[in-house]
Amino acid sequence: MVQSEPTDKSNAPAPTHLLSLTPDELATCLAEWNEPRYRADQVFDWVYRKHEVHIAAMTNLGKVLRGRLEASVRVLESEVAAEQRSEDGTAKMLLRWPDGATSECVVIPDGDRRTACISSQVGCPVGCVFCASGLGGLQRQLTAGQIVEQAYRANRLALDVGGLTNLVFMGLGEPLGNYEATIKAVRTINASWGIGLGARKITVSTVGLPTQMRRLADEAIQITLALSLHAPNDDLRRQLIPWAQRVSIDELVDACRYYFDGTGREVTLEYIVLGGVNDSAALARDLVNVARRMRCNVNLIAYNPVPGLPYDRPSDGAVQEFLSVLRHGGINTHVRRSRGLDIDAACGQLRRRDRDDRVTINAPTT
Repeated sequence: MVQSEPTDKSNAPAPTHLLSLTPDELATCLAEWNEPRYRADQVFDWVYRKHEVHIAAMTNLGKVLRGRLEASVRVLESEVAAEQRSEDGTAKMLLRWPDGATSECVVIPDGDRRTACISSQVGCPVGCVFCASGLGGLQRQLTAGQIVEQAYRANRLALDVGGLTNLVFMGLGEPLGNYEATIKAVRTINASWGIGLGARKITVSTVGLPTQMRRLADEAIQITLALSLHAPNDDLRRQLIPWAQRVSIDELVDACRYYFDGTGREVTLEYIVLGGVNDSAALARDLVNVARRMRCNVNLIAYNPVPGLPYDRPSDGAVQEFLSVLRHGGINTHVRRSRGLDIDAACGQLRRRDRDDRVTINAPTT
């Protein structure tokens, strides 16, 4: 059985994270024990269809096999270090991994939709000046299994209302900066043997890495690509997003066109509206000009303030005027409703609070 690298100071290898494997990969491992191929399918049926995380409860596996698996495999790696629930039903979990690193995932109910927002890295290297995610920088990459585990836990949390309907890579980190793990996780989340979420219900958000955006188009997966734009000109964007020093809006427009040409999927432009910074009607008109250069729609998100950062939530009037300019310009635009404002709503805030004062909220055990 292939096992992970040690996660502590002992020399014993850590158990293999089952959610990091495909059925074929597990079957290859089981073949070392002379177990037939279908045993892997049985294990994945227990995990993804029956939502069972305890090997001992997988009763159609032989006792000897269950014992071997218990010694060398774990379904879940994380513990829920903290959980918050908003009055609007939003649930946010802080997951702590075996090495002590933490990441966040959120479940957002909205009518018939249950959307999970998951992380791709521990921390974030991008450093957007208005965002809590990047405070402290990038600690490490999440593995494919750790990304899948967030979706898996979120789905279990929503099972009583039918499970997840949508998933977005908009939590901590830059998904395309952890490309291989992100793509493997997407395939598992989408797979019929995995979580089984339709590709068109999955969104990967990027701050804008043109090479990886083109590579994603060539994967031929019908997911949605979202570009975190946040400004319609290079000067302002580079003030808000340090990584924007590396790439121009013109380059991003070309990459978005490539993505549409390769997949037939419109790109979503994400635009966080910061009060008094990027919310003027003039900037809205500039955004119309950018959006007209590609097949896209625009999501406006009113900023969730982060304590200690000098940025404010825009007025409702400013958001509505911005929206009106875009729609008048023929751009398909929506305002994303803010959720979880009574908890640590913005990405990275729960992790930041845990890191700063180590307050742990009682949470259900697995």
